[in-house]
Amino acid sequence: MGDPKGFLKIGRKPTPKRTVEERVQDYRYVYEPMPDDELKGQASRCMDCGVPFCNTGCPLGNLIPDWNDLVYREHWKQAIDRLHQTNNFPEFTGMLCPAPCEAACVLAINDKPVTIKEIELSIINRAFEEGWVVPRPTPPEKRTGRKVAIVGSGPAGLAAAQQLNWAGHTAVVFEKDDRIGGLLRYGIPDYKIEKWVVDRRIAIMEEEGVEFRTSAHVGENPTTEDLGSEFDAVVLAVGALQGRDLDVPGRELGGIHLAMDYLVQQNRRVAGLPTNAEIEISAARKNVVILGGGDTSADCLGNSHREGCASVKVLTHGPKPPENPDHLTWPDWPFILHTYPAHEEGGARGFSVAVTGFSGSGGHVEKMHAVETERTNGKTVPIEGTDFEIETDLVLLAIGFTGPVRDRFMQEMDLGYTNTGAIHSENGFGTKEPGTFVAGDARLGADLIVTAIAEGRKAARQTDEFLMGRSLLPG
Repeated sequence: MGDPKGFLKIGRKPTPKRTVEERVQDYRYVYEPMPDDELKGQASRCMDCGVPFCNTGCPLGNLIPDWNDLVYREHWKQAIDRLHQTNNFPEFTGMLCPAPCEAACVLAINDKPVTIKEIELSIINRAFEEGWVVPRPTPPEKRTGRKVAIVGSGPAGLAAAQQLNWAGHTAVVFEKDDRIGGLLRYGIPDYKIEKWVVDRRIAIMEEEGVEFRTSAHVGENPTTEDLGSEFDAVVLAVGALQGRDLDVPGRELGGIHLAMDYLVQQNRRVAGLPTNAEIEISAARKNVVILGGGDTSADCLGNSHREGCASVKVLTHGPKPPENPDHLTWPDWPFILHTYPAHEEGGARGFSVAVTGFSGSGGHVEKMHAVETERTNGKTVPIEGTDFEIETDLVLLAIGFTGPVRDRFMQEMDLGYTNTGAIHSENGFGTKEPGTFVAGDARLGADLIVTAIAEGRKAARQTDEFLMGRSLLPG
């Protein structure tokens, strides 16, 4: 390592952010670049730990100590080469991944971990600035003549498509929306990843030979039969977008919506596109209640601030998590209270709250009825006599996902589901239908973006093995 005592001399420095007052006025990226000299210092904190648990903490198996050392030595070209060995899209993970690698950092045992995520993002940003990230089209003589359909253009689908294309197959990505990207496009707000970042990577993949077909709702256009007749293999990367709902009195009232319905509309508005929605959902001048405490909830919160809501509350049914991790959980992902930039921007947070119903007039919600809860014998139970009401005219349900949307295509494929609602897989990424594979959230349930990319890469390798009898793709 460049400086074996760097972690003793330099403390962790967080990634700089734009001020709250500035960033709530727009949808630009929240964070600012870390200066090169500070970044070099942060990279020097990567200790010669012998067994780098960050490698296994990262679902992609990123070679983190290697590129930390290369950044410290200012060997940026070698750093991006090492990073791209395991990660197709470092710009996506560098912006969006919650960094389980940092939780697994050996320094995290008794200190603050290395700023791995910021170093990763700085490497890929530098690589684009220097012109090192260029298309790698497969030579015509290495084309196999096999065609693979990838259904879904989120991180798993994009990773599978790029890998299969590099293996020499014709990769065709089908996306039901009018633009490519899946949740990257219409699920995640621009202040977390601006859409030109997604467009830049898609343009590279197009130059490499990947074909994208938008507004293609598989099962309808093309039909399931069309897909089977045109392609030699299929990779399902359809995500897990079916939102979990609430079965309580008053749920039918207007103004109560699944969080993704709101996020898709708001992302389209920010892009200057029509929402194409029967019911417009906006937080402007509303008293907003967001149910749920994860990433989706925080995305709703940040959008509500930027739309100019009158007030906003984020409520979860479980107790408030601890501020600091239990060291006995290391190197696994700890159960702690996560404070996102959206929480810094305002709004109240509440814990141990269970919704008992909604009420209103004229068919629209006006009040949410709830009760305080406690954990007893591992279960969340209501506390008698703690009923209360909250005035609200917009409720967003960000309480998780139950698996892929079971549309006509899923019904016709009839692959079966796990007890968590994910598509049933066999022998890794295969299904009971020969030549049909599944990856990402569709196979696992809602998970991290880094996991989705890893899933796409591994599913591509298994698909390649099915088509060719063997595979040289990494997995």
